[in-house]
Amino acid sequence: MILNASELPWDESSGLEPFFPLDHQESSTQPELPALTVWGVALCISGTLIATENAIVVTTILATPSLRAPVFLLLASLGLADLLAGVALILHFLFRFCVEPSDWSDLLTSGLLVTSLTASLCSLMGVALDRYLSLSHALTYGSGQSRRRAATLLLLVWLGACVIGAGPAMGWHCLEEPSSCSVARPLTRTYLSLLCGGFLMVVVVTLQLYAGICRVARRHAHAIATQRHFLPTNPPYPSRHSSGKGFSRLILVLSVFVGCWMPFSLWGLLGDASSPPLYTYATLVPAAGSSLLNPILYSLRNKDIRKS
Repeated sequence: MILNASELPWDESSGLEPFFPLDHQESSTQPELPALTVWGVALCISGTLIATENAIVVTTILATPSLRAPVFLLLASLGLADLLAGVALILHFLFRFCVEPSDWSDLLTSGLLVTSLTASLCSLMGVALDRYLSLSHALTYGSGQSRRRAATLLLLVWLGACVIGAGPAMGWHCLEEPSSCSVARPLTRTYLSLLCGGFLMVVVVTLQLYAGICRVARRHAHAIATQRHFLPTNPPYPSRHSSGKGFSRLILVLSVFVGCWMPFSLWGLLGDASSPPLYTYATLVPAAGSSLLNPILYSLRNKDIRKS
């Protein structure tokens, strides 16, 4: 995926050899591969780290029979989505700097990246929904029926992500009409605007779910305090300490979530093909960086996964 229409996939060079006839020299002109850049190296390194980290998480969950609760299905889906994002970054580096770029390679990497980021963001929303339901329906959540519902939800998420990601390959691209390109070639501005608009909706729904988690947790704390006949405004030190620790973790998760996804979602709506590619890099890097942070924030902090 190239960042805008002004960033050509390669520079043409004559490649003349002194012992070739002139007519053969002109017919054998080959495009040169672009020079390796710091962005390209960072892209390859980050993609490798993302793929390795999430492969460990996915393998651990799938290989452990005891990790079959709805939350672990959601974490496996999140890890798989982020794993594909890392693979897409590696493929983008290879197609950009190691082999001759082509239209099909741009469509492949952009479609894979869109699919993985869409599935990752929807899986994050699913994790928030799981946390909300586990608090509001603590006695029944986690049963076999809940696992089947979680599996059905994930199936719909991945089907939707694959359909959305197939858009560029099915013809919704700007390769034949550069004027319609967005800040991320070969995606059209209409396609990226709809995509980023959907991302913003998912972000808003996820924030609402976490707000509901805070309300449910507060009601539970108040009910426990009432049953124990002491004021909730003056709990003992261990309760204050655990509540403060849980609240700080929630703030960290929400800050990383919004900080990673909001910049690119807004920039995709506001920018176009004439926008400076540096701005696109600056907003796309945090979105891809979320795939590096998600295993740490969601999976590796789980004691059952760490034990496995």
